[in-house]
Amino acid sequence: MSTIRVAALQMRSGTDIQRNVADFEALVREAAGMGAAYVQSPEMTGILVRSREALFERVRSAEEDPLVGMAAALARELSLFLHVGSTAIRLGDDKVANRGFLFGPDGARIATYDKIHMFDVDLDNGESWRESATYAPGSESVVATLPDMRLGLSVCYDLRFPQLFRAQALAGAEVLTVPAAFTRQTGVAHWHVLTRARAIENGAWLIAAAQGGRHADGRETYGHSLVIDPWGRVVAEAEHDDPAVIVADIDTAAADAARAKVPNLQNAREFAVAEAVYGRRAS
Repeated sequence: MSTIRVAALQMRSGTDIQRNVADFEALVREAAGMGAAYVQSPEMTGILVRSREALFERVRSAEEDPLVGMAAALARELSLFLHVGSTAIRLGDDKVANRGFLFGPDGARIATYDKIHMFDVDLDNGESWRESATYAPGSESVVATLPDMRLGLSVCYDLRFPQLFRAQALAGAEVLTVPAAFTRQTGVAHWHVLTRARAIENGAWLIAAAQGGRHADGRETYGHSLVIDPWGRVVAEAEHDDPAVIVADIDTAAADAARAKVPNLQNAREFAVAEAVYGRRAS
């Protein structure tokens, strides 16, 4: 048995970095008080601002970012694994990274992950996003080995690309992560379906800390942070969009059990795609 108590922090980050850092610290301490050994925060924990100009006025390098410094200090003080789902990190004069950070109980940085898939979409009611105009996409998936689990890292829109999670599962990840700032519109339609599907099809736990509510820049996110087991059952949920902490005890042996019942990771086969056209006789 390899049981670990995990926590997902639901936040409502805004344009004030110092306030966001203070909110983050309070929720991490609450999670630690609930016995969590691994704590995950949402996408864009440190700042959530739509204006490119306002973002560049505030964003800093990883070495100067106050959230990154706070996370390392809290992980060390509270002796836990602390996963900053992501925050905006300056890369240069014209781009930033949507970057996640994983810290160990000694405060050392175990891994970073830059969001690979950019949220460039046009939704109903005029809601439109062009993440690639500001953020540089990552190019490398990350699986981190911790004492009690192997953890696959992702961020938000990555959820819609199942090949990323399959690659992590094949690399040994028993726990998948989806820190997110899902829009309310897409969250109502797809959040639960997609998160449960990624857990089921990979026989893996899934932890998804989410942003929720109406933010200072006017956007509205869905909330409903989740922990899902490898059989697709929701074992913990924030059933609202307000700031909160959810916890669950997860046993990585459940991933082995699910994969033994439905061994689709081993049963996958290579295949080609053939084209059939009406009016043309099949060969």
